[in-house]
Amino acid sequence: MKKYTSIVLIAAILIILNILAKQFFFRVDLTEDNRYTLSKATKDILKNLDDPVTVTAYFSDDLPAQIASVKEEFREMLVEYSTLSKGMVDYEFINPNEDQQKEMEVMQMGIQPRIINVRAKDQAKQIKAYLGAVIKLGEQQDVIPLILPGSAMEYSLSTGIKKLSVSDKPAVGLVQGHGEPALSDIQQIYQSLSILYNVENVDLNTEPEIASRFRAIAIINPQDSIPPSHLQKLDNYLGQGGKIFLALNAVEGDFQTQMGNAKVTGFENWLRQKGIEIEASFVTDASAAPITVQQNNGLFTFNTQVQFPYFPMVKNFPEHPITKGIEQIALPFASPLRYVGNDPNSFTPLLTTSQRAGILQPPTQFQVGNKQWTNRDFPLSDIHLGGIVQGNLVGETPSTLVVVADGDFAVTNMGGGMNPDNINLLVNSIDWLSDDTGLIELRTKGVNSRPIDDLEDGTRAMLKYVNFGLPILLILLYALFRFQRQRSVRMKRMSERYV
Repeated sequence: MKKYTSIVLIAAILIILNILAKQFFFRVDLTEDNRYTLSKATKDILKNLDDPVTVTAYFSDDLPAQIASVKEEFREMLVEYSTLSKGMVDYEFINPNEDQQKEMEVMQMGIQPRIINVRAKDQAKQIKAYLGAVIKLGEQQDVIPLILPGSAMEYSLSTGIKKLSVSDKPAVGLVQGHGEPALSDIQQIYQSLSILYNVENVDLNTEPEIASRFRAIAIINPQDSIPPSHLQKLDNYLGQGGKIFLALNAVEGDFQTQMGNAKVTGFENWLRQKGIEIEASFVTDASAAPITVQQNNGLFTFNTQVQFPYFPMVKNFPEHPITKGIEQIALPFASPLRYVGNDPNSFTPLLTTSQRAGILQPPTQFQVGNKQWTNRDFPLSDIHLGGIVQGNLVGETPSTLVVVADGDFAVTNMGGGMNPDNINLLVNSIDWLSDDTGLIELRTKGVNSRPIDDLEDGTRAMLKYVNFGLPILLILLYALFRFQRQRSVRMKRMSERYV
């Protein structure tokens, strides 16, 4: 009777736990970056929804284990979204592969299949997999075309919902009129900013002033020297509490001639008045991005990648919302940036070289692929390449200026813009300057890229030994525990007092 009573009690407890689990969703997150914990920004978006949102997830069945885990992670996230929004977020999962008509509809919505190579029963085959979702609110919809392992899943989902639920977006401006890059060269930046902002061009040649309605403006890689009248318009904007992001070159490199020279933009004195000085010289760094060069081997010509110290690769960042979650930034032909103001507390470094860096004065010859770099070429360390200056930059109203001493880093065809974190840095800067959303921390939330080759020798060796030895040690400890336990039982049975 007691046995049946226990079974009934256990069954009742399980039923109650299942009911409570549907009402109160929770999970323990032990990851370093709280990858599975929803941010405050996401919770605020979900709690403030006025209209229901439907998320239709299009995932194929029978996916390989490493891909199938993405589907389950996305499902768990949707469960949490639905719970926190009190049912305002509804969701469903559909397998497009079951219906050819459904496949056509899904592809027309912008979700394209990926061909995945799998092995089954010693045979290699290819499967067509769909890994996307569509978010709908009323007649509006937003598409997440691809959800992959390590992607910023929460950012894609939360910004998609916010994009549809917010009708009045704040404005940010892209300054034009000085040879700044065309929209096609900063398409990724424009698309990322357009999610949360109305992005408008600001032509200082025609605009009498920069409107105060702009939460922030960005000046990216100007090629022509900016005239004093335009600098006055920037001062007037800062005098109203404006916020500016500026990325410009003090030097320029030409791969055709393999020469580097100084560049004049007209910002030199203007920046110095704000406490920032960019030296017209080249920063070199032992931690550098690779470039592709052609090499000859007899009758054959082939492409190979070589580290190019003129492209510093920044990997260490301060604790700041702009750089949170960013892994590495490539800066083609960067220059040293120094704070020359009176109040050091008003300056915050953002980008800094490694412990092995150097400075070369122009004109300089690159010798791409030919020069053998040694430690003597990198006598300096921690050279600033970007930073923030805040305070009464113009007049008595506090304003903010974010400066990167490299204008090419976010331009697609200049080498830096192909690195995803370069785009994240610029968009994060606009988010922080605009002070409009907490979604800034989600853009880089996901599985980080941390190649083992980048670790120190001691750390790399320790990780290898731990990965190899820890499982063996656990097995030996468990075997020792079992041995001691069985020995104790045997001794107890052999004891005269054993009954």
